[in-house]
Amino acid sequence: MQFRVKTLRPDAGVGVTLLEAADAADAARQVAAQGQSVLSVSRAPLLGRLRAGGSARFPLLLFSQELLSLLDSGITLVEAIETLAEKEGRPAVHAVLRQVVAGLREGKPFSATLEGAPQAFPPLYVATVRASERTSGLGEALGRYIVYASQLETLRGRLVSAAIYPVLLIGVGGLVILFLMGYVVPRFSHIYEDMGGNLPFLSRLLLEWGLIVERTWPLLLVLGAALVAVLVHGGGRLALQRAARLLWRIPALGERMRVFQLARLYRTLGMLLRGGIAIVPALEMVGGLLSVALQARLASATRRIREGSAISQAFETDGLTTAVALRMLRVGERAGNMGEMMERAAAFHDEEMARWAEWATRLFGPLLMLLMGLVIGAIVVLMYLPIFQLAESIG
Repeated sequence: MQFRVKTLRPDAGVGVTLLEAADAADAARQVAAQGQSVLSVSRAPLLGRLRAGGSARFPLLLFSQELLSLLDSGITLVEAIETLAEKEGRPAVHAVLRQVVAGLREGKPFSATLEGAPQAFPPLYVATVRASERTSGLGEALGRYIVYASQLETLRGRLVSAAIYPVLLIGVGGLVILFLMGYVVPRFSHIYEDMGGNLPFLSRLLLEWGLIVERTWPLLLVLGAALVAVLVHGGGRLALQRAARLLWRIPALGERMRVFQLARLYRTLGMLLRGGIAIVPALEMVGGLLSVALQARLASATRRIREGSAISQAFETDGLTTAVALRMLRVGERAGNMGEMMERAAAFHDEEMARWAEWATRLFGPLLMLLMGLVIGAIVVLMYLPIFQLAESIG
């Protein structure tokens, strides 16, 4: 949920910050943690959220890439982040970078300063940096996170690209159906009013719908606007969660969604393990990546591993593996490179998901087009069916 916070900065006066938070109190805490005084907190208006797009979100991948480039060139950590802050034009991002610089100048570890800005740096990122501080390998840790985040972005881009065509079909087809049912059918209703009982049953239903729309269109318009407002102000997320739970119950789709989440779990665990984080703390950090059902399984597997079970055995017992991943985990245990094998398992399943998404799009697109054509064709035929019958009776 996005909030608009009016702040008072000692060096810049009154300003406005857009940020994501659970509630107004959380938004105020985040801003106060950046050393700013909170004047007011309110929900960001819809127009402001659309205009901002995602500008209030901290560009973590870009920050990591630029920071790594500066560190590789020989610039110290404080100077590198100061340089990034000086070139940053977005107030919210600039404030976070200045907060990090202030923490470093106070002598705090880099991970501690990042931990003070949770709205920008997730626990996974902080844990990766903290592990690198033990070995003075910050550049290696940043490189590892860049690879991790880039691979996730690549997979996300593939899935989004695969979904664009079906979404466009549904949108265009829905608009055509809405135009026919909301404008054309009511016009035909007046033409057929005098025919009454002589209409076919389905055509009569269509006629009644047209009359209802014509009489109650202001109410329908208000209800439609209210539905859009509910979806925009948080109801859409709830609807998506319920839709996801329904999709999980469909055998084919549910299994694909499970594999997708497991691949993300393996990739994140692999990054953490290769960064020097122990398996149990790593498992405790990645629970939020999974659905509620898989979170319970992960908690059970974590408990088994804490009690001494092997990772592959615990994952297999709690249903957190596939046939391929299980064999890779066993190999990783024998060879002592569990982090690398988890990343390989994730890469295998990512490629599998990308191929499946491409195949599903090629199949689903024509089927969806056929369904839209049948619905639109049925509406048109039912509108003209009385005319056809009248022509036959005259003949």
